[in-house]
Amino acid sequence: MTKPVKWGIISTADINRKVIPGAHASDKVELAAVASRNRERAEEYAKQWEIARAFGSYDELLADPEIEAVYISLPNTMHCEWSIRALEAGKHVLCEKPLSRHPEEVSAAFDAADRAGLHLSEAFMYRHNPQTKRLQELVADGAIGELRLVRSVFSYSLYDHDNIRLRTDVEGGALMDVGCYNVSGSRLLGGEPERAYGEAWFGPSGTDWVFAGTLRFPGNVLASFHCGTALPEHDELEAIGSEGSLFLDDPWHCGAPVLELRRDGTVERIEIERQDSYRLELENVSDAIRGEGELLLARDDALGQARTLEALHESATNGVPVSL
Repeated sequence: MTKPVKWGIISTADINRKVIPGAHASDKVELAAVASRNRERAEEYAKQWEIARAFGSYDELLADPEIEAVYISLPNTMHCEWSIRALEAGKHVLCEKPLSRHPEEVSAAFDAADRAGLHLSEAFMYRHNPQTKRLQELVADGAIGELRLVRSVFSYSLYDHDNIRLRTDVEGGALMDVGCYNVSGSRLLGGEPERAYGEAWFGPSGTDWVFAGTLRFPGNVLASFHCGTALPEHDELEAIGSEGSLFLDDPWHCGAPVLELRRDGTVERIEIERQDSYRLELENVSDAIRGEGELLLARDDALGQARTLEALHESATNGVPVSL
């Protein structure tokens, strides 16, 4: 049996609570360490989550020679900086989404990975789920005819101005927090967009509280989405073709994976076995580290994502469509 990859976590962010159970459940992953800016906090966290070692600084964890890979769940503006620092310290990196909306930062991070001969991947966990793979297969096989439109939603309610997701200094906001999933899902099916248009309502915190976007892809495929931090909780995706549509009621969390194929006046439910997307993404990177698989999400996808996010942000700021 292949030796599990020893992982460390940089930060004690809330998202970790979704990632850690999958790490503990996998025989390909050994969650060995966690780092916080405060040693007491790190030690309490390690005890709570049954992690062997705790460090009082991120640099201390990176200096541990036994740690092979790190999961980075820091604020958005720190993603590329600490990805580069981790890579230069000899660690493979899985960085929480969005890696960045600045293409030059993403390029710099992957350049660092190439120089070090290490792996870097952006953590869009839903991309690893069997539900997502089945969606791709059905669209590619012509189950809905020619793809014409991708429609998606991701929103929730948050009104705490001090919450990190609503802070301008770390590039928070609806587009970066949840809209990045809409962009990723649209690109997954449509490819790389040719043009982007965005409209936003910027709430009292200064971040976009509601964002609506339109993307145009080659072959006259369109995508429309809305996302928000000041809307009711709502998430869905529908791929609409010339002969029918595929509807996903839970496209991002994949907690109840099922696709509805709507065609010829009928609805066929295609149920998928539930799997932990966070475990699957950790295992994908671990397999790549051990030479037993390829990264699902690497440079090209992360750059395409950043270019699209930046184009949408620019469009919403300036009020005009942006060509990519």
